[in-house]
Amino acid sequence: MKNSRSTKRITDSNVFWMITSLVISLIIWIYVTSIQSDEYHQVFRNVPVEFTGTQVLRDTKGMEITDVDVSTVNVEISGPRRIIGAWSSSDLVAQIDVSRLSQSIYTETPYTVVFPARTDTSNISVVKRYPETVSFTVSKVIDKTVQVKGSFLGEIAEGFVAQKAEFEPSTITLTGPETSLKNVEYVWVTFGEGEISSTYSVETGFVLMNADGEECSSSGITFSTDTVDATLPILAVKEVPLDINLYYGAGANENNTIVSIEPKTITLSGDSAILADVNKIVLDTIDTTTFTSTFQDTRSIKINNELNNLTGVTEAVISVEIAGLETKTFNVQNITAGNVPEGYTVTVINQQLPVKIRAAKDVLDSLTNENIAAIADLSDLSSGSGIFDVPVKIRIDGSNDAGAIGVYSVSINLVKD
Repeated sequence: MKNSRSTKRITDSNVFWMITSLVISLIIWIYVTSIQSDEYHQVFRNVPVEFTGTQVLRDTKGMEITDVDVSTVNVEISGPRRIIGAWSSSDLVAQIDVSRLSQSIYTETPYTVVFPARTDTSNISVVKRYPETVSFTVSKVIDKTVQVKGSFLGEIAEGFVAQKAEFEPSTITLTGPETSLKNVEYVWVTFGEGEISSTYSVETGFVLMNADGEECSSSGITFSTDTVDATLPILAVKEVPLDINLYYGAGANENNTIVSIEPKTITLSGDSAILADVNKIVLDTIDTTTFTSTFQDTRSIKINNELNNLTGVTEAVISVEIAGLETKTFNVQNITAGNVPEGYTVTVINQQLPVKIRAAKDVLDSLTNENIAAIADLSDLSSGSGIFDVPVKIRIDGSNDAGAIGVYSVSINLVKD
């Protein structure tokens, strides 16, 4: 009984339980510490790859890193559980220093696994790496100037025509690794939407294209500008007839003169304000007294320099026919001189002048040589003596529906009084 009471007093004592708790805590601490200090292995996946010294490589050697085969790696690390067990993949970095590279090269380089700052690394080691190296290219940084090209995605309203798209600037300078720029041929712009009937402009971006019209990556490339001003000039379209002016005479008039022009019309484009005033294009003035019954010749189609000839035809064939008239030659003997210079005497050398007259048959039959006169015009002779060829005007008395065909002249002798 006495021993039982003594034991009970001990177990009921606060000192006993304090000592017991201390011993148990010590045992637990020793156990946990031994576990945390044990070597522990952990695989970290998707550890980011990081390059250092890239700015030095670019600034001092004009080179850049491209074509990196992987952006993350997997590593197995061993060390105390209490240290590596608290890490995640984002706490680690697979680091490669490129500052000492000095030439263009494709290389497979091992990386250094960088642990979090202030980590005691004396008992930490990298057991495995996958992959063991990172492949990349060291490429020379160059400038390359390429053309800006593009297309309009909208629709052109009826009655209007689009000219070639314009881009400002028309070229862009690209700066980047030679390996990235070698396949870039031009930059491509797409712009516009909907239906338009006036010039369209917009500021827009672009993409890089190779010679096969395939888009290229722009990673690591800088541009002299990030946007371009794209403009699609829009012009009005109008079909315009071709025409001639006619000088009627020698029986020819609007009723018996037939005109044919080929082509009859051409299509023009230009500013709507300019095009609105163009209702026809006059090719030439044709004098019907210069030919007997038919005339045919070619004339240039001349247009305003601010307009465009969409048809592309630059010449037209003119045909003029005078119907229902005949011609007859008369030997004119009534030849006189007019506009004789003061102080001079003139003598007409020609005794007669053959003149071709055109008119309806009944009018020609009614005419005689006496109805026709030739008047020499001396208005261009102001002084001097001698024999001159001077033009004559043919006058027909008794008929307004007949006239001379062609140009005539006579010889005169001019003598000073």
